[in-house]
Amino acid sequence: MSRLLKRALVLFMVLISFLGAGMLWLSSRLPDTFLVPEGQPLTLVQLPWLVPKDPSGAAAAQSTPAGSSYNVTLSIMGRVPVKTVRAVVVDRRAVTVCGTPFGIKMFSNGAMVVGFSDIQTGSGYANPAKAAGLKLGDSIQSMDGRRTFDNDDVSKAIRLSDGKPIEVIYEREGQELRTMLEPVRGGQKGRWQAGMWVRDSSAGIGTLTFVDNTTGIYGGLGHPINDSDTGQSIHLRSGEIAPVTILGYQEGTAGIPGELKGRFTGGLAMGDIVENGPTGVYGHIETLVRGQDMPVAQAQEVRQADVRILTTISGNRPRWYQARIERLSLNETDPNRNMVIRITDPELLRTTGGIVQGMSGSPIEQDGRLVGAVTHVLVNDPTRGYGIFAENMLRTADAAA
Repeated sequence: MSRLLKRALVLFMVLISFLGAGMLWLSSRLPDTFLVPEGQPLTLVQLPWLVPKDPSGAAAAQSTPAGSSYNVTLSIMGRVPVKTVRAVVVDRRAVTVCGTPFGIKMFSNGAMVVGFSDIQTGSGYANPAKAAGLKLGDSIQSMDGRRTFDNDDVSKAIRLSDGKPIEVIYEREGQELRTMLEPVRGGQKGRWQAGMWVRDSSAGIGTLTFVDNTTGIYGGLGHPINDSDTGQSIHLRSGEIAPVTILGYQEGTAGIPGELKGRFTGGLAMGDIVENGPTGVYGHIETLVRGQDMPVAQAQEVRQADVRILTTISGNRPRWYQARIERLSLNETDPNRNMVIRITDPELLRTTGGIVQGMSGSPIEQDGRLVGAVTHVLVNDPTRGYGIFAENMLRTADAAA
């Protein structure tokens, strides 16, 4: 075999390996399941060269009713197969798009550990909570067989223990765990103490994304409500949402996120909270909310192109502002970071500097459809932030209903 032929063979093998690795990477970036509106074929507008390999896929799309599904093999230009996915046929949904600010009041399911404080005793400093293995973010469910919802419940259990070991049942990352905590006597008044601080409630403001009038369920924020000290998602026991008026804002700059400033208005709640999860907060709406009815886009229909966001930076009336989707990911591991958006509207850039805290949940519109909601600001660049697909929020809303 000539030297030239050997080189050609090596180059061919390298090319095959490169293509194989590329195909595996592309396959990993595609979800296993797509939601496809009834009567429409599966089309990925971000990847127009990735099409169904079998021509019968179009016929299946036309004949499969909502609620059913079929398999589709996606391929490069209809020739090189990449991945077989499931197409679940759904009705084209429409929701009322809001963009209005709302207040959030939540009570946690248990007393969340938010801090530790060493206790000075006669023999030195001690911390029974740390010694028992408790950590920030743990949600204490009961102590010595008594249900604990707040700081008063925890304090009472420690006081009644009279220094004897207490069985503590707590929740950490979805797992129920047990430990023994032995209080110590200390401080100026010599009381029994555990050396920890707990909190049972949280409050804040965000933006209402949509109301689904077919179920009476709203969706907002696009991300979970986390405790300000621990960063842990709050385990919901009960909660409600209330109207809010935006009084002003703090402009965002590189390294310092801005925020909307508002106050709760009115004595009546707008609705309850039944879900605080990775894609936002959801519950039953009890008052009429102004908005615009708009169809919901599926994830594969969203383009890297210009969009509008609907948000409120003054009062309680939302306005549309210009932005652009710069990056999309159909199979993002984080369910609320499906896209990167950049604010391009001169007025919004001049006032708030871009995205600020409190805008979470602001609807994103493209081609007359609700495609998603703003979720996070990039701390080092307030002109940019993350967004979630509306499809993901609507799926959670349906489960909450």
